[in-house]
Amino acid sequence: MGRFSEDIGIDLGTATFLIYSKTRGLVLQEPSVIAMARDTKQVKAVGEEAYRMIGRTPGGIVAVRPIKDGVIADEGLTEKMITMFMRKVQGNAGRLFGFRPQLMVGVPSKVSDVERRAVLRAALNSNAKRAFLIEEPLAAAIGAGLRIAEPIGSMIVDIGGGSSDVAVISLGGIVVSESLRVAGNEFDESIIRYVRRKHNVLIGERTAEEIKMKVGAAMLIDDSENLTAEVRGRDLVNGLPKTITLDSRDVVEALAEPVMKIVDGVKRVLEITPPELVSDIIDRGIVMTGGGSLLRNFDELLRQSTGIPVAVAENAIEAVAVGTGMALEMIPVLGDSLVSSDNYLRR
Repeated sequence: MGRFSEDIGIDLGTATFLIYSKTRGLVLQEPSVIAMARDTKQVKAVGEEAYRMIGRTPGGIVAVRPIKDGVIADEGLTEKMITMFMRKVQGNAGRLFGFRPQLMVGVPSKVSDVERRAVLRAALNSNAKRAFLIEEPLAAAIGAGLRIAEPIGSMIVDIGGGSSDVAVISLGGIVVSESLRVAGNEFDESIIRYVRRKHNVLIGERTAEEIKMKVGAAMLIDDSENLTAEVRGRDLVNGLPKTITLDSRDVVEALAEPVMKIVDGVKRVLEITPPELVSDIIDRGIVMTGGGSLLRNFDELLRQSTGIPVAVAENAIEAVAVGTGMALEMIPVLGDSLVSSDNYLRR
């Protein structure tokens, strides 16, 4: 059957949609955005092209994110988005000959039954022959190269766009976990609120994301790390364009609340982790994955807050997607840690 019968892993992220092929590696990484006609709901664009439309669409077109806080907010649009991305990956020949892959989809830990069913239905309706769900921290641990099948405790902190998952993993399963609806998108919202409150200037989410990436930090180790950036927005007093200057100290202040919520979540999970596994974690350290883990000095802040060594995975952004693809070869090992469409949708 060639490349078109390949099995596929999906990181169904709030901010970024990633597809990993067992045979070709990471084959797609695009924003989880879909643009459609407001009246007819006809899809105009998906992914990168749709993302460029955010805040710039004419009245008849709306660009939306069908996944919110790591779970499906609009099942119909999510199904269309999965289908269109799958077409990009499979090409015309895959559709012509009707090849139907197995899908492994990453979801946040602690998702509800309703949310699980929505993801499985969307996956099957996108032409998959079978779908599995794997919790994102477990997928992230696999993708980051942790030896999850061994009787040793490993701690993963996966900070995505819509949710952050903290989990302790041993013997191929999650022992203790917590899912927080605080992540990269909340960082952006916090920057927007800070600029509005302190400077009376309104900026959009794309501008906030650029600020976060250019000068953002969870903490500053010394003054040499304080960077500056010019920011353009709308003056809320007179409605005219205005340019202001922000520095890293501003962004550290803006992000203090959401960042500490994640740190506190890590502490809570450590508090309820069995002592033997805590001992393993102290020896092995905490591994951070997801785009939010790349916030400057977040690993150092977490190290100082917990007293445990912290490392950011080399493939932090792709770890969940890579892990979902690798998990397709580990189904017997993972066992009850997975949810299968064969059984789950029959209940």
